[in-house]
Amino acid sequence: MSPPMRDGMIRVGVVAAGMVVLLVVAWAVAPSVFAGGDPLRGVPAQKLRGPSAQHWFGTDNLGRDLYTRVVHGAALSLSATVFAVLIGLVAGALVGLVAGAAGGVVDTAIMRVVDVVLSIPDMLLALATITVLGLGTRNVAIAVGISLIAKFARVMRGEVLRVRNAPYVEAAFASGVRWPIVLFRHILRNAYGPVAALAAVDFGVVTLFVASLSFLGYGAVPPTPEWGSLVSEGRGYLATAWWLTTLPGLVIVALVLSTQRISRALQKDA
Repeated sequence: MSPPMRDGMIRVGVVAAGMVVLLVVAWAVAPSVFAGGDPLRGVPAQKLRGPSAQHWFGTDNLGRDLYTRVVHGAALSLSATVFAVLIGLVAGALVGLVAGAAGGVVDTAIMRVVDVVLSIPDMLLALATITVLGLGTRNVAIAVGISLIAKFARVMRGEVLRVRNAPYVEAAFASGVRWPIVLFRHILRNAYGPVAALAAVDFGVVTLFVASLSFLGYGAVPPTPEWGSLVSEGRGYLATAWWLTTLPGLVIVALVLSTQRISRALQKDA
């Protein structure tokens, strides 16, 4: 395949991925525009109907329109993902910034704690946190965010160590600029790029992480629609109503793959 054709296919893939992400974001922002029905209300006479022009994703065991539930569930699932990434990004960046800027004993102590946390599987750490906080989508987001802090902290510390001895930082100190100003205006400003890129790369993974915990029953309480719980609710009907698990699962997969595709393109451009 010639390079121009390959580049064209790559651009098409990125555009398609962007359209998927924009659609899901639109679902989350204005679900009633895309699915005007009530996601909690069903028609028992229409239960377990397959996908059709009337019900694009079919209906569940209570006669509720599955497409409507998926669309309305986007707000809860996407907000939990964004919240988790922000917790990991902000808290991890601050921890890494303090460790890298302070150096010495402070850096050693912080990084030893980070190493211990990184040695614990993310799922196990999240489950332990949920056990303390309790069930619910917000607690799932907090638990996932906490499991991300150590990863972001390590990346930020490495960037701070790289920037700390740069000529412009030394010049700022030599000119009498105070340490907090140097820290945030010069060091943080030039060190946050890789950490932000990591947040973009991890967005799809965190989406899958949040959905997995919801699938296990730690997320929203039924009948509130959430992507992971929708997949879980359809497990008992795999033989007779495949769409209950397959179609919400495909939506999750499409979003995860799309975010990964966009993040790879951003890394390549960088």
